[in-house]
Parts: sequence; C-alpha cells; structure tokens
Amino acid sequence: MILQFFPRKYLTLRPLNHDRLNSSSIIAIDGFASTGKSTIAKMLSRHYQIPFIDSGALYRGITFFALENGFIKEEALDEESLRIALDVLKIWFNPHSGDLYLNDENISDKIRLPSISEYVSTIAKLPFVRDFLLQELRLMGRENGLIMDGRDIGTVVFPEADHKFFFNARPEIRAQRRFEELKLKGQKTTFEEVLKNLIHRDKIDSARYVAPLRKASDALEVDTSDVSTDEVFALLVKKIDAK
Repeated sequence: MILQFFPRKYLTLRPLNHDRLNSSSIIAIDGFASTGKSTIAKMLSRHYQIPFIDSGALYRGITFFALENGFIKEEALDEESLRIALDVLKIWFNPHSGDLYLNDENISDKIRLPSISEYVSTIAKLPFVRDFLLQELRLMGRENGLIMDGRDIGTVVFPEADHKFFFNARPEIRAQRRFEELKLKGQKTTFEEVLKNLIHRDKIDSARYVAPLRKASDALEVDTSDVSTDEVFALLVKKIDAK
C-alpha cells in the first residue's frame, strides 16, 4: 500500500507563530461516530495551521476498496486477498480540502455511504490493516505534527499526544446528525437504520481485541449532545492554549 498523507504538490501548510502551540504538537480527538470530531479537528487545523488527518476516513477508504473489488461478499471477508491487494493500493489526503483519494479517484463522498458504514468496523479490526496505518500515522506525526481524530489516537497511535480529547454524545443525537447529513447528500435511509448502524459500530469498536474504542485516562471528555460547534471549538482552543 502506498499511503501518502500529503503529496508534495499539496505541502503548502506552514505553522503560524502561535506562542502556545508548537508546530510539532499532536492533538488527538477520539470518540464515537457523529460526535463532531472531524468538524472540530478541521477547525483546529485551520486555526493553528497544522495538518489534519481523519484516521477514520482511511479505514473507510480501505473498506470502499474491499467492497469495490469483491473482497466482501454475503457477510464473508476474504482477508488474504485484501492483504495482497493492499500492496499496490495508493491512498492519500489533500490537506487543504480534506478530500481522500484512492488510486487518484476522489472518494470522499463515497466513503460516507451506508454500505461503507456497515462494514468499516469489520475492516478496522483487522490487525494487518491497523498495524500498517499505525506505523504510517506515527511517522507522519513525528515529521509534521498533526491534529488527528479517530477511535484510538490518544490510547494507541499517539499515547504521548500533547493534547487529548474524547467526544461523546447521546446515541439518538448522533443518529439524527448522521441522518440529516445523509439526507443532504441525497442518500436514502431511515433514522432507525442509522441509529441501528451506529449502535452496532459502537459495540464492535468498543469490544474489539485490537485497539478498542475507549477514553484515554488523561483525555478531557467532551459531551457534544447539547452544545454548538462553536462552543466546542472555543472550549478546545481554551484548553490547548492554557496548557
């Protein structure tokens, strides 16, 4: 697999002179799906001018690849074929737009389809997928500093992150947010289906043997159920600048 987080033609981000944030700082935002992790991470990336990585998008990208190539059929996963195929896969981010590319195809919208959500936890728990991404994510963090969101960033990927946050929200709130997002994109589903999928993913991700979803002991937990995006952003900036 060729994993290029920031191809050379896109490497134009330059750290601003923030007195309280070093350009090599790592900000980890973990938590459940549809709690606003990626939205806030992107806002922090623009504010501090350091790169943002949506680790969940990488797992969704590999899930999309597996479905497109027939490695997932009738609930069965051909792990060995996927492992071999990943050797020639090229996946990368445009750090300005946040778009994810797979073999030069922009798949940012496709990876948010319900079919991807249904299988992403299955792909994300594969040790050979997690091991590869773990090493690459750590390398990128050492070289550039990062704002990264996911489910095991502060516990496994960057346990020594400078700033750690864990996002949570009531399942019904999260499902409504995802349902509205899907409707805006013209995708046909129901609130009940979205809620069922979220709860299913929460169970798989929290119970998996490799890098389960959990709050780091030193992370600040943020419940986003009843607060605005701007309020969450202001809270995180305040905590980061105060450290």
